[in-house]
Order: sequence, then C-alpha cells, then structure tokens
Amino acid sequence: MGMLRKLIAALITLYAIAFAFGALTAVRWPSIMMAVSWMVDGDIAGGLDRVDWRALGIAYGAPYLLAALCFYAAAAMISGRRPGGVLWYIMGLAAGFPTIFLVSFEDGWWRDPSAAEGTVAGAGVAALLLLSAVYELRKRKPVVVPVGADMAAEPAVAAEPAPAPEPDAVPQVAIVRGHATRPKPVFVPAAIARQRASFAAHGKRMQAKRAQPRTIRLV
Repeated sequence: MGMLRKLIAALITLYAIAFAFGALTAVRWPSIMMAVSWMVDGDIAGGLDRVDWRALGIAYGAPYLLAALCFYAAAAMISGRRPGGVLWYIMGLAAGFPTIFLVSFEDGWWRDPSAAEGTVAGAGVAALLLLSAVYELRKRKPVVVPVGADMAAEPAVAAEPAPAPEPDAVPQVAIVRGHATRPKPVFVPAAIARQRASFAAHGKRMQAKRAQPRTIRLV
C-alpha cells in the first residue's frame, strides 16, 4: 500500500513538473516575440507592437502555474497520508484544462492522430485514470488487526517432551591419560643438608634415650 501511494504521488509530481515547465515557457515566449518585434520592420512590426506580450504571457502562463502548484500540493498530501489530495488534484485538472486548446483536433483524429494530438489526448486520459487511483486511495482505510487475533485463532498445542536419546546414540568418549612424570630432584645447598642431618641424628639420640628403661633406687 505504501509503495502504491508513493508511485501515485510520483506520477502526480511529473504532471506538476510538466505544467511548471509550460508556465515558464508561456511567460518567456512572449518576451522572445517582443524582442523579435524590435528587429522586424514594416507592417509586421506595427502589428507586433500593438500586442501586449507581457499580459499575454501572464494570461497563458498563470493557469499552468496554478495547475503546477495544485499538482504539487496533491502529491504532498497523498504522500503524507493527509486529507485533501483529491480536491487539490481536481483543482489541478481544472487549471490545466486549457492545455487541450493548444491543439486543434480534426474530425476523426483518433484514426490517425498527429504527434501533438496523441500527446495531449494521452496525457488527458492518463490524468483521468490517475484521478480514479487517487480517489481509490481516499476510500481505503487502514485495517486494524487486534493484538493476539492470530494466537486466538490457532488452537493451543501442548508441548511434547523431547524423546530421550538412545544408548547407542550416545557418543563414547575415551579418556586418555598421559604417562606419569617423575619429579625432578630438588637442589639443596650443602650447609642446609648438613643441618638437616644433624637435626635427624639428634632426634634419633633423643628417641633412644627415651626408649631406655629407668631404675629407681630406694635407700
């Protein structure tokens, strides 16, 4: 829905750009003709001098400028999801309707139309189709989905316990023990070794004395 809305807004923006270019051309073209009248002599110059080129440019350029502004406003309203897009678009169509009179349609022109007739007719039909699309966007309303509706629609399914793994499926792990390493001999200085030996010998003598029987003489 969002992409369709952006596409319609982009198409309306193209119409706005085309009418803005037409308004600029309508305003500048009389200025060019006025400059040409300065370089032409004779009766032609007299006839061109009697034409108010600025008023003519404003008269023909103002509807195109108004149509461009209306189309820009319609595109902004539709893209921003704001009301009033249809009204601005219809106003743009009404302001740009004089474009049809730029081309003189002959009888049976649809059988073999010229480039100008085909362009104007195609642009008009596309504008009407775009109007129907804009109107359909106005009629559509956002669908509100209540929270938990999907959960309530689906029946609750009890969670099944996971099957216990089979004994064969349990991987056998082999524990490999390394060889026991012998402790490395600890280096002991000579003075400390002699002191330890002296303490050991003294302890043995004390144990021997304690082990000897004692006699008590009575006088």
